Amino acid sequence: MKRHLDEVLESIAKEYGGNILDGSRHYLEVDIGKRAEVLGYPKLKEKYGQVYAIVPLKHPVNGMKVRIDGRTFVNYAKYDSGIAVPGYIADDAVQPYKPYIPNNSMILNFA
Repeated sequence: MKRHLDEVLESIAKEYGGNILDGSRHYLEVDIGKRAEVLGYPKLKEKYGQVYAIVPLKHPVNGMKVRIDGRTFVNYAKYDSGIAVPGYIADDAVQPYKPYIPNNSMILNFA
């Protein structure tokens, strides 16, 4: 299951790879469970439904934006790809990670 979770996280990083900027204030949320379902992993969908990966963006996207307190992301982990996930997700995966250091104020972009 760890390998499948890594595949899900890698697919998120690959999709947004050209638009990821480490340290950005703007970010998107990607539902890990929904991505797992698309990739054919229903057990991961059940376990991680409505759990979100954070994708820091180079540029804001069109659409609604909401300011979020950076303390929301305490205990998040960041991968070399730039995406961040809750710490317990990182512990369930195989990829090495570092602590995620968010800005004091973040801006959630809805696309």
